Amino acid sequence: MPATPFDWIDDEARRRADAGLVRGLRPRDAEAELLDLASNDYLGLTRHPEVTAAAADAARRWGGGATGSRLVTGSTALHAELERELAAFCGFEAALVLSSGYAANLAALTALTGRGSLIASDAGNHASIVDGCRLSRAETAVVPHADPEAVRKALHGHPGRKLAVTDSVFSVDGDAAPLAALADVCRAENAALLVDDAHGLGVLGEGGRGALAAASLSGGDDIVATLTLSKSLGSQGGAVLGPARVIDHLVNTARTFIFDTGLAPAAAGAALGALRLLCREPERALRARTVATALYGGLTSAGLTAVRPDAAVVSVRAPSPDAAVRWAADCRAAGMAVGCFRPPSVPDGISRLRLTARADLTDEQIARAVATVRRTAPRA
Repeated sequence: MPATPFDWIDDEARRRADAGLVRGLRPRDAEAELLDLASNDYLGLTRHPEVTAAAADAARRWGGGATGSRLVTGSTALHAELERELAAFCGFEAALVLSSGYAANLAALTALTGRGSLIASDAGNHASIVDGCRLSRAETAVVPHADPEAVRKALHGHPGRKLAVTDSVFSVDGDAAPLAALADVCRAENAALLVDDAHGLGVLGEGGRGALAAASLSGGDDIVATLTLSKSLGSQGGAVLGPARVIDHLVNTARTFIFDTGLAPAAAGAALGALRLLCREPERALRARTVATALYGGLTSAGLTAVRPDAAVVSVRAPSPDAAVRWAADCRAAGMAVGCFRPPSVPDGISRLRLTARADLTDEQIARAVATVRRTAPRA
């Protein structure tokens, strides 16, 4: 049989299979019976009646899609309302809504740096930050995880624009970045600080205002935040928050904003509905953290190795990629969905189960989750 241009894909597939790293899609039903500890629905708002009603109302009023890029026809009064309320809630001067958190990180990194710039990026940062650094054409120094002194050394002496970038809460282990120390380093080195608060919004800070609010850094003239609308706010999309002049600069220069279709009105409406609900029910943030602590305590008391959660992510180590896959499958067979993180998704090469705490989990569901993970754990 003659060779074809994509025969190399078969070799790649065999290598993935040999390494135990095959991934696949598993469409879920609308009415799933599994106990969900795999999603990022930290506040349990994705199916909240107010949030779904806000999405439906927005779709009926504005249509199924945004109809174009934000600079042409894709900006509605709803988008502007969401931006104003997001900025006010998180303590920033202005906000810009994009189609995803991924697009938000690419927008901020490429528009705020460039050739001749230097980016100091934490080794544990999300793939969207890694890709933003690559696309920025800036020099990128990947620094050891959660190490402000390493950031200082990387930034020191660079003559051009400088920026440090970090997740606020790292998605693999759920540990928090030392934001106050990083801000001190950046100010000493005249560098900007960009923080991806995807996993902090809705969970950390007073009433869920985020990790930067918790660190008293919101609204700084040298601070920019990115976040998603798809986790605590139960919708879809992303945003960049910061000084008004930074947001105006992104409107004029960020390619993932300028050349992308605007966020669908239904998603904007759902996010705005969720944000308003959180303002009325700020206790949801504390409940998410309480659930995470309870999960961690139950798992570690059973002898499992877990990372103490700083927000809503609980990471449990597995002995190998194959063992992690089997463990997650056994949990699923027992009626519970959990995340399974393996190389190359984890920077340290250690496979894990990833459990996400939700504010709407009951004490009985927490106990069930702990019992399921314990019962299905791989034997040493």
